[in-house]
Amino acid sequence: MITRLVKMHFRHDATEQFKTIFQGAQPLIAAFPGCHGVKLLQDSLHPHIFFTYSWWDSHEALEAYRESDLFRTTWAKTKVLFNERPEAWSVREIS
Repeated sequence: MITRLVKMHFRHDATEQFKTIFQGAQPLIAAFPGCHGVKLLQDSLHPHIFFTYSWWDSHEALEAYRESDLFRTTWAKTKVLFNERPEAWSVREIS
């Protein structure tokens, strides 16, 4: 099992638009084969910074999602709202 963390900085005027995009995509991502859930977190001091937190069976399952039409269409709508380049990490729990 791996956890995927993605940090995204949005234009201040785009945060509500991103939340709407994520609301529509969240159940579809969570239902994707190999996904065990996805959550959206918002920085408590900087409301234009968000994190997605998702759980995957494997790197292969995550990559299958990243190569899917669902990812491509969601990412196309999302990336135009950024004001900084996103950062992503795939991590494993060790304790």
